[in-house]
Amino acid sequence: MTSFPAAETMIEITYLVATALFILSLKWMSSPATARHGVWAAEFGMLLAVVGTLLNRGIVDYKWIAIALVLGSIIGIPLGMVKITAVPQRTALSHAFGALCVTLVGTAEFYLRAPAVPRFMMSVLSMEVILGSLTFTGSLMAAGKLQEILPQRPITYKGQNVVNLGMLAAAIAVAGYLVVHPDHMYLFPLIVVIPLLFGVQMIIPIGGADMPTVISLLNSYAGLSAAAMGFVLESKLLIVAGALDGASGLILSINMSKAMNRSFTNVLFGGFGQEQTAAKAGQETRAVRSATPEEAAEILAAASTVVIVPGYGMAVAQAQHKVRELYDILTKRGVDVKFGIHPVAGRMPGHMNVLLAEADIPYDKLLDMDEINGELPQTDVALIIGANDVTNPAARTDASSPIFGMPILDVDKARTVMVIKRSMAAGFAGIGNPLYYLDKTLMLFGDAKGFVGSIVRELSGGGSHG
Repeated sequence: MTSFPAAETMIEITYLVATALFILSLKWMSSPATARHGVWAAEFGMLLAVVGTLLNRGIVDYKWIAIALVLGSIIGIPLGMVKITAVPQRTALSHAFGALCVTLVGTAEFYLRAPAVPRFMMSVLSMEVILGSLTFTGSLMAAGKLQEILPQRPITYKGQNVVNLGMLAAAIAVAGYLVVHPDHMYLFPLIVVIPLLFGVQMIIPIGGADMPTVISLLNSYAGLSAAAMGFVLESKLLIVAGALDGASGLILSINMSKAMNRSFTNVLFGGFGQEQTAAKAGQETRAVRSATPEEAAEILAAASTVVIVPGYGMAVAQAQHKVRELYDILTKRGVDVKFGIHPVAGRMPGHMNVLLAEADIPYDKLLDMDEINGELPQTDVALIIGANDVTNPAARTDASSPIFGMPILDVDKARTVMVIKRSMAAGFAGIGNPLYYLDKTLMLFGDAKGFVGSIVRELSGGGSHG
């Protein structure tokens, strides 16, 4: 494969600029204030990477490339226009498509090079195909759980972890054998098929509560498989981009596990999210105090400080714009309103931040758990909108609870707690929340968007700040 020197230089410069933009995009996306710049940098960097690849004179026929670009656009445009509540499952699908690409490229490269594949190349190629295959099916399963096509509760059976680890070990053993004997080409399909099955088995025992961590972990796997593909294709850009993706996904997964006070092994093998029916049944007999929108509006109007805690219920109801209206009207009345964001609230990392930013709520009002917890004991009202497990005080007090030890938002320390929730059903973790039974807690039953809208109408209709 030969390129003209000028074209070769142009390609290298294009790849270098694209690499720099990928690095800058990660840097900028670490802050809400520069996140948009980060997205634009990543998009432009990817455009340069595609253009640089198309400039390669080793391409003898652009027909199939053109067809692929058209098909990719037909699939990609609708995926990019999904509702913001569907972004977690769309992200999982993106991981699946990327992983499928890696798997297909790795398979093609093996059969093009076999039977004389150097050992290092076979090692990297095996890693690429195994990671790509398990990420493909694992991401599809995650998307299915998030879309509620598949059960969100863990699906487990006796000896499941042994079976899963045995499958992974078998795939690695076959890969090791192919490194030494690449001429045994008939074994290659095993390092595709076994990880495909492992990807399914890896996700079905994981409950909905762990989906944010699972998505970031799958993101890491997809990045590592892409980096391995970079070695196979001798592409420095792919190596760098894949390594950035893999490392950032891994760091994010570690941070999210810390936010839940849990280890990777517990997330992947713990069957977290199984409903504690006995405990739940016991709690259903207890009384709770409820309030109307009028009563909630009076309490908020009389407050000096309010902390709003959003959760996935807010996302499902698409209530973020009504929450913005509530923020505006309370602020005009002189109430100090802030937002408490738990790292694993919602169904993907940063889910709540994205929703609230979409509603143009000021960035400086979005405080993470460590920042807001110190203020909650001095807060007049903590208003929880569709959040459950991240506000559950059982994490501090009940050693038998599956979320025991998980850092939570200390909303129970506020003077008054109000919870907007459709029903008393358990959250993703499948456990009841003793917060709802405290004397200081008022349950506001209903759809988050409708209930917040009713509060806003009450506050707009009159009354004065006390």
